[in-house]
Amino acid sequence: MTTPSQHTPTPAPPAPSDFIRDIVAAHVAEGRYPRIHTRFPPEPNGYLHIGHAKSICLNFGIAREFGGVCNLRMDDTNPAKEDVEYVDSIMADVNWLIDGWAGDRLGMKPLGATPQAIESNGRKDYFLPPVVGQGGGAKLEPFYASDYFDEIYEYAVALIEKGRAYVCDLSPQDTDSYRGAPDRPGKESPWRERGIAESLDLFRRMKAGEFPDGARTLRAKIDMTAPNVWMRDPVLYRIRHTEHHHTGAKWTIYPMYDFAHCLSDYLEGITHSICTLEFEVHRPLYDWILESLALPRPLPHQYEFARLSLAFTVMSKRKLLQLVNDKVVTGWDDPRMPTISGLRRRGVTPEALRHFAYNIGITKYNGITDLAVLEHAIREDLNRRAWRRLAVLRPLKVVLTNYPEDKTEELDAVNNPEDPAAGSRRIPFGRALYIDADDFMETPPPKYFRLRPGGEVRLKYAYIIKCDEVVKDAAGKIIELRCTADLDSKAGGATAGRKIKGAIHWVSAAHAIDAEVRLYDRLFTVAEPDAAGDFKEHLNPDSLEVLTAKCEPALREAKPELRYQFERLAYFALDPASAPGKPVFNRTITLRDTWAREKQKG
Repeated sequence: MTTPSQHTPTPAPPAPSDFIRDIVAAHVAEGRYPRIHTRFPPEPNGYLHIGHAKSICLNFGIAREFGGVCNLRMDDTNPAKEDVEYVDSIMADVNWLIDGWAGDRLGMKPLGATPQAIESNGRKDYFLPPVVGQGGGAKLEPFYASDYFDEIYEYAVALIEKGRAYVCDLSPQDTDSYRGAPDRPGKESPWRERGIAESLDLFRRMKAGEFPDGARTLRAKIDMTAPNVWMRDPVLYRIRHTEHHHTGAKWTIYPMYDFAHCLSDYLEGITHSICTLEFEVHRPLYDWILESLALPRPLPHQYEFARLSLAFTVMSKRKLLQLVNDKVVTGWDDPRMPTISGLRRRGVTPEALRHFAYNIGITKYNGITDLAVLEHAIREDLNRRAWRRLAVLRPLKVVLTNYPEDKTEELDAVNNPEDPAAGSRRIPFGRALYIDADDFMETPPPKYFRLRPGGEVRLKYAYIIKCDEVVKDAAGKIIELRCTADLDSKAGGATAGRKIKGAIHWVSAAHAIDAEVRLYDRLFTVAEPDAAGDFKEHLNPDSLEVLTAKCEPALREAKPELRYQFERLAYFALDPASAPGKPVFNRTITLRDTWAREKQKG
């Protein structure tokens, strides 16, 4: 018996080509930047989902392909919705996804590092020189936008001093109504012409915590008639008497995302700030802030691409949180969720997820990606790496009446036919077996090639058997099949070459182990669950079925880092809830697209 290695590595796919990579390649060719520097900046207000995997693979992929650096940065400017739980989950997901693929391109700062001050053009600026992740046990931490709150505050003061920002006393409701709409101009705030000295004084008092939430904001002074509503004197700072997960109680004012994001990019030396299309209308503000501060060095530039929309799921963090809070799922890492942690728990490998996300295509056009594309990537990956095992999900007992009662033999079976180096294992075989109840029908339809009364099938790796008698209980339920075996039909026997159309799987009753098996399926029954109405109306009531299966004894040694194909059934992974002697397996994906077959039937 061969001891399984961790897994069979998946060949690295060629680097994709798209319009953003073309831009980066042109910049490299002309030597515009000393080094390409990207970033992945999630807000820690939820768990990452498969859409984030696309962005991770794009940003780290570009750094990997062009010899650059990619920063992982927490864009943590809204303490009311953020939590250290989400920070930890983001770190775990990113490390899992890029480990061994682009981890050497991880731009991180040494623990405790702060921006360095430089004097340029008569003013003080700050920057963080890029550091490539060193590995080898070096203690590193991610970047946080909140690390730069002192610097961002000083940049806000500089805008006030330049007459390009002012403290406004409008309520949040009035601020919204004064902004106008795309088809009508906004109205200037009564405090728009407030003096520089007064705005500076009020802003410092806002920082000191003198005013309640919503009493005042700091706004940029741009153009209340601008066609782009985001340029109509946008709010840069608001008052929030809320403790922050990273900075504690130090701050009572927090920068808005648009203000902090571009300055965080600048401080970290980002060259290409890659965002999804909804931020395209924010790009003029991104550029205005940086240009208004007259910052030295080349400035970062924002580029947008279409976000991933995947059929049969939702990817709004708000809706995913609703599923968690309403206990529709067991948590963010429920294997039915489109979160990276859910996919990982389900048994999807980082290689499969990268292959999907890295090669899905980067465009400027929004669209819905067929779930079958992801499922194909998962099946292709697992077919190469999964170790074959026998398991019966709905056990039906079979007794071979002509097989000796006291005899047990061991049959040879390959671990993975796609990988000759995987070797083989020994499977015990005896008089009493379990087959899957789905592999027997008392009155089958035409062209039914599994077991029937008087019919024959081959037991995989073993003998041809014939069903002689069906045993039922008092209620008429089938409880046992009595069969005879062609004892010369095993490999090497006189009748081994006898042609039988049906072959089914089995386990020895005397040697089988029990395992909880969780059969996960799509969480929604329609491709676009939130296209109209309440998305929860389209929940799939059959998205989870829990069974107690009978498994071959080799699965007693199942390992969480391995993947398994239960032959003829599906791919499975060991769940973290497993305990010694009580394995739990999650179905990662079926062997074939059963949804497509059901659609064809309909």
